[in-house]
Amino acid sequence: MKIICLDVVDSTQAYLIDAVLNKQLFAPVAVSAKIQHQGKGSRGNDWISKEGNLFLSFAIPASMLPQDLKIESSSIYLSYILKEVLQELGSNVWLKWPNDFYLDDKKIGGTLVQFKKDILICGIGLNIKYAPDGFSLLDIQCSKTEIINSYFTKLEKKLSWKYIFSKYRLEFDKSKIYFSHFRNHLISLKDASLLDDGSILCEGERMFSIR
Repeated sequence: MKIICLDVVDSTQAYLIDAVLNKQLFAPVAVSAKIQHQGKGSRGNDWISKEGNLFLSFAIPASMLPQDLKIESSSIYLSYILKEVLQELGSNVWLKWPNDFYLDDKKIGGTLVQFKKDILICGIGLNIKYAPDGFSLLDIQCSKTEIINSYFTKLEKKLSWKYIFSKYRLEFDKSKIYFSHFRNHLISLKDASLLDDGSILCEGERMFSIR
């Protein structure tokens, strides 16, 4: 994985999408930044950013994903791999369905996955040094370089969806006291059922992590 390190960028996700679509960069490739002014979260929300936090986006061809992964659940797959990396480094982080990182009841980060042609582009934001009101910080001391390198090492192993899902489903119930968004509506996960492909059955509808 080629990793490009920038001092300042508006958004690593926007920068990478533009570079890939204009054939200035080619997957697999990643972009990280020390400072990000206009980070993006899910549903177009801003991700409040300060120097010291992790700002990372990467592009990979769909062929780098395991064959048994339903592409609509790639957000869970990519998020859980990072969750495992952080856990192996000593963190108590857990993954709220489908792509938010939590410590206890406070969010510390999340992922944003988009597809552009046959390329998957994933953005990761993680509070390491600074957290706005209502959020929390990563509970371990480690460098951004260590997290990034460990993450890509594990990603390149191409772990099966079956393996990732068998572990994720054990903590899914933690998500049930929270809400998620579907078709611009806030929905309760209280009665949601997790299906084998990573989708959930909730309020009579089947919902995937990438809508």
